[in-house]
Amino acid sequence: MTKHVVITGANRGIGLEFCRQYTALGYQVTAVVRRSSTELDALNVDVIDNIDVSLEQDVVHLADLLASKRIDILINNAGIFSNESLADMDFSRVEAQIAVNAVAPLRVTHALQSQLACGAKVAMITSRMGSIEDNGSGAYIGYRMSKAALNAAGVSLAHELKPKGISVALLHPGFVQTQMVNFAGDISAQESAQRLITRIDELTLSNSGSFWHSNGELLPW
Repeated sequence: MTKHVVITGANRGIGLEFCRQYTALGYQVTAVVRRSSTELDALNVDVIDNIDVSLEQDVVHLADLLASKRIDILINNAGIFSNESLADMDFSRVEAQIAVNAVAPLRVTHALQSQLACGAKVAMITSRMGSIEDNGSGAYIGYRMSKAALNAAGVSLAHELKPKGISVALLHPGFVQTQMVNFAGDISAQESAQRLITRIDELTLSNSGSFWHSNGELLPW
């Protein structure tokens, strides 16, 4: 049976690379996006557009569209990024990051839980900037908060889904050359996605709930 992977935020960057690489590996790929892209449309994947994962009605619609499909891997990749410090605070941006980066992955996983097969895997694309121990500079307050909240949700989901045979990974992609950071990263989206796919392959019920760098390093909370 062909395995099925669902990827949010799949129109560019790491999400687009996930689509390319999972297609090459022979998976059935469903790309979930607000708006598609020329690059995504050129791939042999199923595209579900007009989905804002931070909106309840959109996620309910997504679940309806996927109701008859088994999901082997769910990758919650959609995210947004901005920089707030105490001296330059925009609470609307803080709240938006928490909604998209933390609440939305939980909302999507909750909505699709009945489609997750025994043995399925859920990957939360988080960030080491969500590590409290690793924060040595401050700033990026909303982003850090949102990813720390995502990590907390991911660990809880790992516990709750384990009896169903479903494992959860919290994955830091590295500092990736994507539009989100004005292409200022130190690894390509292609390399990051390749590493992340390896981490997902290595995910089991015994290491479910762990916080990993894409290079395989276990990260501090």
